[in-house]
Amino acid sequence: MDPHLFRFAGFLSRPPGFYLLMAALIVSTALVPFGLTDIVTYGLSVAAILITGVVLIQGYRDTAAIHAKLDEIVLSLNSARNEVVGLEHADSKEIRKALKTIEREAQDADDTGLAGPTE
Repeated sequence: MDPHLFRFAGFLSRPPGFYLLMAALIVSTALVPFGLTDIVTYGLSVAAILITGVVLIQGYRDTAAIHAKLDEIVLSLNSARNEVVGLEHADSKEIRKALKTIEREAQDADDTGLAGPTE
C-alpha cells in the first residue's frame, strides 16, 4: 500500500494533481444548484481529510530522505561527531540540549577564529 500512497502523494504535489483538484472543486461547486449540497459537502470533507493524510505522508518521506542524506554527510566527515546521527529519534529535550551544545561550539569557534570562511 505504501508505494501507491507515495505515488498518489507525488502526483498531488505536482501541477497535474493540483489541476485535477481544481477541476474537482469546480465540478463540486457546479453540483450545488442541483440540490446536492449535502453530498458535495460530505465528498469535499472526505477528500480534504484524505489529501491531508497524503500530504503528511509525502512530508514524512521527504524528511526521512533528508535525514538519511544528512546522516551520510555527518558520517563522511572526519571531524563530525557521530552522536548527532539519529538525533531526530530523540525526545525534544535531548534535541534542544544537542542544538544548544552545537550552537555554543559554533559560537566558540567563531570567537576563536577556527570557523570556516563565511560568504
